[in-house]
Amino acid sequence: MLIMTRFLSPLLIAVLATLPTAAQKPQSQKAVLKITVVKEANGKPVKNAEVILHPVTKDGGQKQEGLELKTHEDGKADIDGIRYGKLRIQVIAQGYRTFGQDFVVNQPTMEITIKLEKPADQFSIYK
Repeated sequence: MLIMTRFLSPLLIAVLATLPTAAQKPQSQKAVLKITVVKEANGKPVKNAEVILHPVTKDGGQKQEGLELKTHEDGKADIDGIRYGKLRIQVIAQGYRTFGQDFVVNQPTMEITIKLEKPADQFSIYK
């Protein structure tokens, strides 16, 4: 009986020591996004473009919470702490077509280049 107690005591202590960590939820992974917005025609940066980030639900819907960034003079906007998963990125800049696309965030650092197009000519029968 003494041998069994000596064997079980360290084992019991080891099991009890792991209980608090097993009960904790694993930390969700977070990423750094480096977004560059350029003109499609010549590759030059687009400054002051509004970059809107929205998490996407499993059914493809857009969650209410979101983040807004502005690009600097070099056309770049960086942010860290973005959770892994699907993310909808929308870019709005004066004089350009609005950009929107879903991306899967699955790496610690992601570099995304977005090319903005000039708006297409509108057609009218009244011209």
